[in-house]
Amino acid sequence: MSEMRANRVAEQMKKELGDIITRKLKDPRVGFVTITDVDVTGDLQQATIYLTILGEETEEQDTLLALEKAKGFIRSEIGQRIRLRKTPELFFKIDETIEKGNRIESLLRDLKEREE
Repeated sequence: MSEMRANRVAEQMKKELGDIITRKLKDPRVGFVTITDVDVTGDLQQATIYLTILGEETEEQDTLLALEKAKGFIRSEIGQRIRLRKTPELFFKIDETIEKGNRIESLLRDLKEREE
């Protein structure tokens, strides 16, 4: 039961985070961010936010630093929008699944070309 609730909270947080980051956060260091997934623990104490950032490595790092600095603001906004007893602690991570998928696709393409 708690896993189902954690999934519902994660989906709601994903929607709200997209709105908060694009509309409420005014830090110029925040680039073009896409929230790909939110993983909430079963006890709703921690939330890992996976995101992709368009741009170079330095822009990614700047955006991550800006999000870390604004973590308290983001957490309070989520607390106001989602009625929970305690708002989960937020952790931001770069989602590398797209890069890994592209790398695998490239390797498979190269392998197919060598066979031909």
